[in-house]
Amino acid sequence: MSSGARAESYERACAPVSVVMPVLNEERNLEAAVTRVLDQDYPGPLEVVLALGPSSDRTDEVARDLTARDPRVRAVGNPRGHTPSGLNAAIATARYDIILRLDGHALLPADYIRVAVAVLEATGADNVGGIMAAEGGGPFEQAVARAMCSPLGVGGGAFHVGGTAGPADSVYLGVFRRETLQRLGGYDEQFERAQDWELNYRIRRAGGLVWFTPRLRVSYRPRRSLRTLARQYFHYGRWRRVILRRHPDTATVRYLAPPATLVAIIAGILLAVIGYPVGLLAPAGYAALVLAGSIWTGRTLPVAVALRLPAVYVTMHQAWALGFLTSRTRLAAAATRGASLRPADQVS
Repeated sequence: MSSGARAESYERACAPVSVVMPVLNEERNLEAAVTRVLDQDYPGPLEVVLALGPSSDRTDEVARDLTARDPRVRAVGNPRGHTPSGLNAAIATARYDIILRLDGHALLPADYIRVAVAVLEATGADNVGGIMAAEGGGPFEQAVARAMCSPLGVGGGAFHVGGTAGPADSVYLGVFRRETLQRLGGYDEQFERAQDWELNYRIRRAGGLVWFTPRLRVSYRPRRSLRTLARQYFHYGRWRRVILRRHPDTATVRYLAPPATLVAIIAGILLAVIGYPVGLLAPAGYAALVLAGSIWTGRTLPVAVALRLPAVYVTMHQAWALGFLTSRTRLAAAATRGASLRPADQVS
């Protein structure tokens, strides 16, 4: 390789990267998440743009301290507090042409940006991402983490359960080319949930490439109670139905199985109530599946963690199904593409 070619290759490998983070009520995690970015073993320039929503905790104070300590950290306002509007606001003010989307509670390994930029360059992809590596603290969080890495809990998506590198429907978070985001109008601000999947769908529909690689793993902290887990998955199901209404070709067994199961369980119970005991086969069969799956996926876990798995699986499945089945039509009607990569007010 000539010296000119080597210099060009090195320049691409060191391309400047803007990390954009929508932040809301992340007092507990924000400092660690930003520190992991700033400590990357990446030779190129980095910046972090925090899109601050209307937090009710000390998140804004933590953000002010971070921006005061390091000039590479800036903050912009996100009055709506929704993830896609925050992402668009941060992207609009970002300085660089490679955009890394990160959550305020996600922890990057030290080589994440270096590997991501190299894969982006090698594949020519429009978006590169990897695995949501759920990691829990106490027994309940550990049970949720195991369920989130299991096909029984979340289906067979590679960004949950792993797989080989290659084209994918979606990936966790993502490292984008700015030109792709600008061409497609950024994130759809009407999607309060599932905005990542919806954007990746538009990338693929426009002929772009979404690339999954298991080399990229991001630590993710699960919800800390059944109540918050149920709320999370209820909204996941609700907004998945919105995507299905807009893009019927995205329907798969993976997404239809939970609502079909819930309908079968309810129908079976009603049949039993009116005198047809055979109806109990549906709820009994589901219970047996969850119990067997919990025993298998929890076989290497401490007993206190494994015992929580059945409740975690049922909560994830049925909350998602209930959200899907009760998703209102007007949500889909309202979800006209409202993305806007407009400059936002800079906070600091």
